[in-house]
Amino acid sequence: MDIHISPHDGLPIYLQIVNQVKYLVASGRLEPGEEMPAIRVLAERLMVNPNTVARAYRELEIAGVVEKRRTAGTFVSAAGSPLARRERLKILTERVDALLAEARQLGVCTDDIVELIHRRDDKLEPVEED
Repeated sequence: MDIHISPHDGLPIYLQIVNQVKYLVASGRLEPGEEMPAIRVLAERLMVNPNTVARAYRELEIAGVVEKRRTAGTFVSAAGSPLARRERLKILTERVDALLAEARQLGVCTDDIVELIHRRDDKLEPVEED
């Protein structure tokens, strides 16, 4: 599990962990049923207090992203699947907002952006072979 935290982010560390785990689940890099690192293991890896990781795991459990199994650990929840679509759309919404803000600063209208997206999408379409 690849998580990077930044003490200079302005976002509390536990929320950075929560957001990144949600992203990993949404992107399919963490799959339902996959075991999460133990709290102490992840805390050591990230060099943070274990209470910080425990808080992140609690938030993820409340959100239905992970589930605790007695004596077995913490696992990505099968219920994370509906979350995955919401999270993917949330991630894309943030990127679209950033693109629109930059386009406005550059004086590019929305119609030109949509046209550019269609052109780029056409170029990225896989070519079917016979």
